[in-house]
Amino acid sequence: MKTRLLSVPGRVAVLALLALFTLGAAWAEEGDPPGRVARLSDAEGSVSLQPAGVEEWAAATVNRPLTTGDKLWTDQNSRAELDIGAAVIRLGATTGFSFLNLDDNTAQMQVTAGALIVRVRHMQGNQTYEVDTPNIALSLQQPGEYRVEVNDAGDTTLVKVSEGQAQAAGGGQSVAIGTQQMVRFTGTDTLSADRGSLGSPDDLDSWSAGRERQVQDSPSRQYVADDVAGTQDLDNNGRWESTPDYGYVWAPTVVVAGWAPYRFGHWVWIVPWGWTWVDDAPWGYAPFHYGRWVERNSAWCWVPGPRRLAPVYAPALVAWVGGPGGGVSVAFGANVGWFPLAPREVYVPGYHVSPAYARNVNITNTTIVNNTYITNVYQNSVTNIHYVNNKPAAVTAVPQNVFTSGQRVGGHAVHLPAAALAGAPVAAAPPALVPTHQSVLGPNAGRAVARPPPALVSRPVVARTPPPRAPVPFERQVQAIQQNGGRPLARADLARLQPATPVAPVRLIAAGGAAVGAGAPAHGAGAARPGNPATPQRPGAAAPPASAGAQAPNLADRERVLQNSRGTSTPRASDRPPAPGDGSTTPIRPSPAPAPQLRTDRPPSAPQPLPPTQQHGFSSDDPTHAYSRPPSAPANRPPPAAAAPVNPDPRPQQPQYQEQRYRPPAPAAAQPPAPVREAPIPPPVSRPQERPAPLREAPTAPPVNRPQERPAPPPPRPQEARPQEAKPESRDSGPHADRTSRDRAER
Repeated sequence: MKTRLLSVPGRVAVLALLALFTLGAAWAEEGDPPGRVARLSDAEGSVSLQPAGVEEWAAATVNRPLTTGDKLWTDQNSRAELDIGAAVIRLGATTGFSFLNLDDNTAQMQVTAGALIVRVRHMQGNQTYEVDTPNIALSLQQPGEYRVEVNDAGDTTLVKVSEGQAQAAGGGQSVAIGTQQMVRFTGTDTLSADRGSLGSPDDLDSWSAGRERQVQDSPSRQYVADDVAGTQDLDNNGRWESTPDYGYVWAPTVVVAGWAPYRFGHWVWIVPWGWTWVDDAPWGYAPFHYGRWVERNSAWCWVPGPRRLAPVYAPALVAWVGGPGGGVSVAFGANVGWFPLAPREVYVPGYHVSPAYARNVNITNTTIVNNTYITNVYQNSVTNIHYVNNKPAAVTAVPQNVFTSGQRVGGHAVHLPAAALAGAPVAAAPPALVPTHQSVLGPNAGRAVARPPPALVSRPVVARTPPPRAPVPFERQVQAIQQNGGRPLARADLARLQPATPVAPVRLIAAGGAAVGAGAPAHGAGAARPGNPATPQRPGAAAPPASAGAQAPNLADRERVLQNSRGTSTPRASDRPPAPGDGSTTPIRPSPAPAPQLRTDRPPSAPQPLPPTQQHGFSSDDPTHAYSRPPSAPANRPPPAAAAPVNPDPRPQQPQYQEQRYRPPAPAAAQPPAPVREAPIPPPVSRPQERPAPLREAPTAPPVNRPQERPAPPPPRPQEARPQEAKPESRDSGPHADRTSRDRAER
């Protein structure tokens, strides 16, 4: 009774939390930013980036978040990887790639040339994954592995499906592609589809398989939510340990002297979030966009968010030292300072969001019970907040020009005396500073970089999902940001500044594969989307705001995900091949798929114990030597739950002694079976094994649950038969001692 009474407050808190989630859908406002982005998790060779809204190209930086409108180019002998948590995209050499749309429900990718592999790990029912090429639009309908290759001329697309199910549409055709199938599409207006075999894996396949094994074999997956990108990078760079206050925390094992979170990296401006942190460490993504930081035993530890909640991305989980209006305090002069938030401290976004978003981004990244307190801090109703990490060892400050120019912080950090820090005010929102071109491009701005051929950049693609409109040119954004007091623009304000053209030149197609429009995105209820024909768009017609797309971000869906556990993914009915006779082109039906021969052999892993945290005296601005890779951290995985036995027979289960009676096999001579009646159970004898049982004809269709070839032991006495569920008694118990002796004698 005592335990039940103690659990009542916990149940009340959970019910109140679920009630707030339900009410949050009614309070949610339009225009909240997406809850996920793509992390540039690997870049080998020459990889170039063109951020949305600018014309310049710069060398891509690992750990940079990418979103709608961002473009990548991998030059010769180069490759890159983009991780969005639920899926990963791996690019081969000489590949032109961009995100036409990336939000909570849609991942629409454009490939103008080259090769990529998309690995979808899990898929919710309302999510869309689409790869658009110059002659087909490929809808990924199930979790699996898909490879797409586009030739340099842009008139041939090769699709390989190692696992999963995809639907290709274009040129008046719709083709279903199943597991272990390959289809080559040739032509643009008139499309021909030729099937073939997958062939042997090449270097891109082998590299992708090795990267995926690192994710699947990562011990850190049991401590972090599934959709947090970069979890596998924590394995070889730190150790997990259990704490009484925060549960399992992760601590880096090798850092430079004087290291602190958010101290070795740089700031960039990414729309619509504004100032975003990009860390120098190879593992520096998940701990700086999710969770919180705390100092324990003179060592910094990262505390991840709740594992069972879908995470919401944040640009930087920090608080700012300085005044909320003018930028910084007098004690700081022209410097900008910040420090990491500790567990149970409220993160206040510096961009325009709804109260429901403010609750979600905090609840999914730390343990905060009082939702009213989150709203009060976000609305600036609470001012006397005590921050645990507001101390000289945790605060980092740099001059304003270093902050806004995207330069690396490590070599320009300003030493802050305790007296200056004690008199400086603390603000939850970032300072009001107007970004520059270098703020968008990062520390590699102005350096020579490989660029894709102009013909590839402007090449149109075929799309089923209407993409949003083109991003606002950065020059127009700067003017609006200045008028907004140096704050990021709300999504509604950005929509008013957007041009009428789509984010990329596309040709929209209907469900059957026929082109229905080009040059402008569709809008309204009749927009082209999987399974729904679209109407042609007049050239130059005005497009709707970005939030009016087919899969626009929805706060109600995001909060609904927080309430429900992640379920198994099922293909959407709208993505199925159109049936003949429905007015669309008859699809080419796939041939029966052979047995999958997946190349996923995993070598056995042997994690080694880690040494304690070390600090090396390397240069603070040399991340190559600052972050080495010690052996993998030991972690014990919980054993997988045993699958429950399935009974294919729908009839009620009978006691075991009636189901295991001896039945010999049927005679070899073929003759028509005769009706057989169940014989009564013969009385037991002293040695039943010496007296053969009467032979009976086996029925034509024996029951599934009754074994036919394995003899069962002789039946016991009817009065002594007990159900299987009864607890067995001791052999020497009084009432059954005579039965035990008799059994021994019979044996």
